[in-house]
Amino acid sequence: MKSKTLVVLAAAAALSLPVVAAAQNVALVNGKPVPKARVDALLKQAQRAGQPLGPEIEKQARDQVVLREIFAQEAERRGIPATAEFQDQMKLARESILIRDLFDDYMKKHPVSDAEAQAEYDKFKAQAAGTEYRARHILVENEDEAKKLIAELEAGASFEELAKKYSKDTGSAANGGDLDFAKPESYVPEFGQALTKLKKGELTKEPVKTQFGWHIIRLEDTREAAFPSFDDVKAQIKQRLEQMKLQKYQEELRAKAKTDYKFPDQR
Repeated sequence: MKSKTLVVLAAAAALSLPVVAAAQNVALVNGKPVPKARVDALLKQAQRAGQPLGPEIEKQARDQVVLREIFAQEAERRGIPATAEFQDQMKLARESILIRDLFDDYMKKHPVSDAEAQAEYDKFKAQAAGTEYRARHILVENEDEAKKLIAELEAGASFEELAKKYSKDTGSAANGGDLDFAKPESYVPEFGQALTKLKKGELTKEPVKTQFGWHIIRLEDTREAAFPSFDDVKAQIKQRLEQMKLQKYQEELRAKAKTDYKFPDQR
């Protein structure tokens, strides 16, 4: 009785082997199995590139893997792998994969911590702190024209209308000379210094000369500089720090390498 049971189990196991093997393959192409592992590798590659996975993406991956096998078999049949050009391309592809995996491995072992990201955030926030000014301006070519416009403004003319009509700054003229909120340091020094001396609603009594021409400036409003929360920008900060770490690592490897080649910054 026991021996009969063993025979039955062995037969069942033998019958199940093709089913298991089939489950590990996506398809057969000209009698050659296409392993499911190739689909998994393609999906992993897509995920690494930031593409979200789902049933439709998985179906596309299966289609792509089977098509690749069809095309690859034809290339093999034509003897393409034996050509020198193919061998050269394979060497380049191997180098690319090696380098990619080297950098991936380095970043896995040297991840950017939340503390590092917070420190970078605090540094930028401190630099961005201060007052922002919302200004309007009219830019003209000469001082006399600027003085004439100031006189018209003081007589009650519309700043917005004069800006639309006369300002050379096409970027702001259509908006009545509006420059939106910005810190004074974002402008050329002469403009920024004149702006900070104004009170809300006040315009410059004398034209302000810069490298661009002559400006008439009016201060619309001020506010404390806005800055996003750490959580809102943490991902971007981490990405930037990762790039910096990776660049530093690359520079270290280059510095340690013994080579007679001179890079542009070494010549």
